[in-house]
Amino acid sequence: MPQTDTAFDRATAVSRTEGGGVRAELDPGWDVGNGVLNGGYLLGVVARAALLDSPHPHPVALSASYLRATPGGPADLTVTAGPAGRTLAHASVLLTGAAGPSLAVQVTTATLGRDPGDYTVNPAPEVPAPDECVATRSSEGGPSVGLARHLDTRLDPATAGWVVGRPSDRRVLRAWIRLADGRDPDPLALLLFADALPPTAFAVGRPGWAPTVQLQVLVRALPAPGWCLVESRSTEVTGGWSDEECRIWDATGRLVAQARQLARVAR
Repeated sequence: MPQTDTAFDRATAVSRTEGGGVRAELDPGWDVGNGVLNGGYLLGVVARAALLDSPHPHPVALSASYLRATPGGPADLTVTAGPAGRTLAHASVLLTGAAGPSLAVQVTTATLGRDPGDYTVNPAPEVPAPDECVATRSSEGGPSVGLARHLDTRLDPATAGWVVGRPSDRRVLRAWIRLADGRDPDPLALLLFADALPPTAFAVGRPGWAPTVQLQVLVRALPAPGWCLVESRSTEVTGGWSDEECRIWDATGRLVAQARQLARVAR
C-alpha cells in the first residue's frame, strides 16, 4: 500500500514497541462527536497492526466487537497470530486505550486483485454524479464532527430529504465518498467508508448517536481510483437494536466491499 503521507495513513499508523508489542497514537480528529472515535477509523488502525506480520498485504474480512467507546490518545494493540498459508492468514487483535480494552477484532488477510467478478446480485444503484448530489462539507471550516472534515461526502438527493427537513419513511442512505485530501481508496480506506455514513435513522428524521456493538466488513476487490458509492440500509429495528447493511462500489461500478453491523437504537 504505497500511500503513506496522507492524513488517513498518518492517523492509522502503528509502530513496534521495544518489547515487541504494537502501539498507535489514535488521532482525536477522527471522532463522531463527544470525543468518540469512528469505528471504521479504528478498524483501519487494527488492520495495520494485523498486517505487520502477515504474509499477505490486504485485509479481506474483519469481525469487530466494540467493547466501549474509544477516545483519542495512545493505545496498545495485542496481535495474536493464527493459521497462515499461501492464500490466507488469520489474527486476532485487541485494542487497549487508557480506559482499558475497547475493541476486539478477528482479521483475515489475503491478496486482492481488480478482477470484475463472476456473479453479483448487487449492481450499483443509479445515483446522480457527485457534483449533482448534496455536499455535506462546509466551506467555512467544515462541520464540528472530526470525521466529516476528513471526508468529502455527497448525498444522493433521493435519500437526503432529512437534510432539509423532509425525512423519508425508509431507512436508506446513499452517498459518494472520498477522502478530502484526494487520497485514492484502497482496502484500508474501504474499512473507513464502511462505517462513514450517519446512522440510517437519520433518513427517517431520528438523529442521534447509535453506538456500534458489532461490525463485520468484507473487502472484495481493490477499488479503482476516484469516488466510492456507499449505500447503507436497515432491515430490522426492534427491542432497542438496529441492523445496518452497507455496500460499497468503486468508480467503475464494481462492488468492492460489504459490511453489516448491529447497533443500539439512538436515544
